[in-house]
Amino acid sequence: MAEKKRSEYVFECPVGRFFMDLDKAFGKKSEFSKHMTQSRIEFLKGVRSLVDERIENLEKKQSKKGTKKMTKIKVE
Repeated sequence: MAEKKRSEYVFECPVGRFFMDLDKAFGKKSEFSKHMTQSRIEFLKGVRSLVDERIENLEKKQSKKGTKKMTKIKVE
């Protein structure tokens, strides 16, 4: 049986690669690295706030649908 050739492509984000190279060049304890770590934390907190807000909106919509009240109508 002939073996199938399989080609795999690896894609890297050039910006991420750039910052990884800077981390390696300056070390993990550099001021640059501290700022980058803090920026990652802030980014993730921002994403978390968006997710939390979306969850709240969905819960409000769900609770509004379930709380329809009946209205009594007098028929003559």
